Amino acid sequence: MPQATLRPVTEADIPAIAAIYAHHVHHGRASFETEAPDTAEMQRRRAALLAQGYPYFVATRDSVLVGYAYASAYRPRAAYRDTVENSVYLHPDETRRGTGSALLATLIAACAERGFRQMVAVVGDSANTASIRLHERHGFRLVGTLRSVGFKHGQWLDTVLLQRELGPGDSKPPSRP
Repeated sequence: MPQATLRPVTEADIPAIAAIYAHHVHHGRASFETEAPDTAEMQRRRAALLAQGYPYFVATRDSVLVGYAYASAYRPRAAYRDTVENSVYLHPDETRRGTGSALLATLIAACAERGFRQMVAVVGDSANTASIRLHERHGFRLVGTLRSVGFKHGQWLDTVLLQRELGPGDSKPPSRP
């Protein structure tokens, strides 16, 4: 099967993104949201990320959107401005095809090009080994597990924190304002 095609997100992608995310909200544990945001909210989120200079990509296969990835602020305070958090979501039929890996690699490169220095993955559910292994294959290291910080689908869930350096990391001061 041919690799998925990656490209920057467009406004026209939002309905498909909202549908993929809704599946994860309603059936999965990767997101701790319990109500899926509607298309208008997903468009608002996309616009805010792009306005702040964060990268956002989609993957398509045969012209069908099958996944997406974006970076966002790790935390809102100014001292965190060089650290991003990543998000990668796939259509449930798209797993184990290399699409998540391609999206994450593209996102890492785009964040490094923009001068970000650290990337944090906040993986919902410590049983989400596919996401944890994906991040480890891309140079992330486990930095901690927050036990039972979310309750969804009738059970307590952990979050797993992984981190990797981007560009020169912390070896020199940032050049971004």
